[in-house]
Amino acid sequence: MELFKTYKLWPIEPVSGNGCHVRDREGTEYLDFYGGHAVISIGHCHPVYVEMMQQQLTKLGFYSNAVENSLQVELAARLGEQCGYDSHNLFLCNSGAEANENAIKAASFHTGRKKLLAIGRAFHGRTSGAVAATDNPSIQSAFNRTDNVTFTPLNDTEALKSQLATGEYAALIMEGIQGVAGIYEPEAGFWQAARKACDDSGTILIADEIQSGYGRSGRFFAHQHAGIEADIISVAKGMGNGFPIGAILISDKIQARYGMLGTTFGGNHLACTAALAVLKVMKEEGLVANAAAMGSYLTEGLKGNKAIKELRGRGLMLGIELTEAYGDLRDRLLFEKHIFTGGAGKNVIRLLPPLMIGRKDADAFLEAFNSLTV
Repeated sequence: MELFKTYKLWPIEPVSGNGCHVRDREGTEYLDFYGGHAVISIGHCHPVYVEMMQQQLTKLGFYSNAVENSLQVELAARLGEQCGYDSHNLFLCNSGAEANENAIKAASFHTGRKKLLAIGRAFHGRTSGAVAATDNPSIQSAFNRTDNVTFTPLNDTEALKSQLATGEYAALIMEGIQGVAGIYEPEAGFWQAARKACDDSGTILIADEIQSGYGRSGRFFAHQHAGIEADIISVAKGMGNGFPIGAILISDKIQARYGMLGTTFGGNHLACTAALAVLKVMKEEGLVANAAAMGSYLTEGLKGNKAIKELRGRGLMLGIELTEAYGDLRDRLLFEKHIFTGGAGKNVIRLLPPLMIGRKDADAFLEAFNSLTV
């Protein structure tokens, strides 16, 4: 049997990591400014993370959700305290796409409506409902395409209000910062208008913070920069520092009933331990504030570079749109300077490094970037 081909692969296999560095099979060290799609939040092989996971492995790796699990209770309490949503309820699952599936389903259960409003260029996952809300027909099968999803342009407040005024949508789903699209941020006024329009129409506001959450933007959630609260928040990538876990934070106005949502593996003992380790390190090492500070430092260091057409984002979720002459810069950073970065389209580099990077790491990236664009 061979692997089903899903991604074009670089001929590199990382086999070990520490902090924001990884090593391949040949012993070559790479600076990781991508974190495996923004997954590595507290750094590779953080000692607190490793110790907590090892200890849990000696106790219990898994049992079903038919019994009590005090780790879930502890995770809900600590996450609520650190993210500012302590009055919401927590549903644990396994991935970002699954989180969005359950967010959409919960909104539909609550409102009794079947339609969903999403934002142009959105990416919410590859499972059936999530991909229907993703503005990319090339990854939707005939089964996924549905008239239940409408797309409205990012930051077009009047178009948004017009759609929501119909009162036919169960939910509006919007990324805290659009990642796959190339790092595009909803304006504060757009979030605020969305919140009011959802309130006026009885629509659930879902903030997809799968990539932009967990401190990456310099706040725990990116939508918090706009001073609003969402009814449901979906999280995943940085939540477990590489261990598969996802969740939705659900407003207490949405009433639960047995069987409404469910999962076999969600909230298992190892996943909860990974998530607890991440929260512990984030709090003790001040990683949310560090993301804000290092994001500003990187932005200042990149300003004025002739290769950059536009610089977008905030915190450690930055998008560098390159001029046409530098379309190969991402590959050159990888193969000449041994630096992993992310991409979006043909000419956008995404920076999504671990939240624990320091000035030494940032300076190494800036020196490499600038040396290739002189």
